[in-house]
Amino acid sequence: MTPAQLAKLHGAVFDWPRPWSEAEFASLLSQKGVILATSGLHSFAMGRIAAEEFEIFTIATHPNARRAGHARSCLNELEDKARFLGALDAFLEVAANNEPALGFYKALDYRRVGTRPRYYGLPNGARLDAQILSKSM
Repeated sequence: MTPAQLAKLHGAVFDWPRPWSEAEFASLLSQKGVILATSGLHSFAMGRIAAEEFEIFTIATHPNARRAGHARSCLNELEDKARFLGALDAFLEVAANNEPALGFYKALDYRRVGTRPRYYGLPNGARLDAQILSKSM
């Protein structure tokens, strides 16, 4: 997927936090250690490996393509790439109220290892915790 396609899909999935722009995707993809996995134009997962740690930045699946295994396929591919590059552990942050995402990650053996209190700013000015999840690779 191109940065423009990534931004279009991200925009179809996220309104909060705000979707990332084409320029932001292009910048990320140019950075050392950033890896991407895609499932056609339906889904993608992106993260960065640094030393033995792998941070998952974002996963997006078009609303019309959900519950078809695209996100799982992308995350599995991303994890395989990270393992190949030497990652021992994967980490991610997810909004504490995002039950579908929390269930998805739990099914893939991610476990809560911490909390970032008041991490996300909501449009109404309130703050929401982020759960930090991890998985041994």
